[in-house]
Amino acid sequence: MNESTLLRGDARLLERPVWSALTTAHAGFARGNDLARRYSPDVAPMCSVSEISEACLQALAVLMAPGDIVGLFSAEPVAAGGGLAALAQKFVEQMVYQRGEVPSVGATDAIVKLTPDDVPDMMRLVDVTKPGPFAPRTIALGCYIGIRSAGTLIAMAGERMKFDGFTEISAVCTHPDHRGRGHASLLTGTLMRQILERGETPFLHIYSDNTIAAALYERLGFARRRSIGVTVLKRK
Repeated sequence: MNESTLLRGDARLLERPVWSALTTAHAGFARGNDLARRYSPDVAPMCSVSEISEACLQALAVLMAPGDIVGLFSAEPVAAGGGLAALAQKFVEQMVYQRGEVPSVGATDAIVKLTPDDVPDMMRLVDVTKPGPFAPRTIALGCYIGIRSAGTLIAMAGERMKFDGFTEISAVCTHPDHRGRGHASLLTGTLMRQILERGETPFLHIYSDNTIAAALYERLGFARRRSIGVTVLKRK
């Protein structure tokens, strides 16, 4: 069975996920134009350009305040330019759910839906676990769920980028004192189920060296699709 048979959307949209999101379902969170777009800084630090060119990088720089930092997703190498300095480049693995059926999940009684009132607790958990970019208004991008123990948020996961036929699962994290109990699998599986029931395909991104997370997601039915470069850019 080939990829196009399994996916519930146009696979070409996965080639540039940030651009696909900011020009469709998340256009309301976007700043920019047809050359460059970024999420509002309080939502997410991610950005994209229509192509890797001096004109597009200059357009991106216009969207940034001096000292501002963004992560540019691109399959092509990105050199500094347009008033921007390249601080680092990392690679992430794009993983896409490749099974046709809706997965079964365990008991969900412990799961709570997170709201803006939970953001301070979410930020504290992110600070400890470092799952990737998470900002005060990231929760506005989709459904976020979590698990609490004695009132303390100990695990969470949520939906981030969205575009036709696809929703990204992101910010999957568990406090170090509570790992090894299946919280990440339960939260991820719950999100997968609701995404699939909407007729969409779940996907996610992990750092290329995160072998533990890769093994977890492969067990849940995700398969590596491709590597994508993320260049950290700073406005001079």
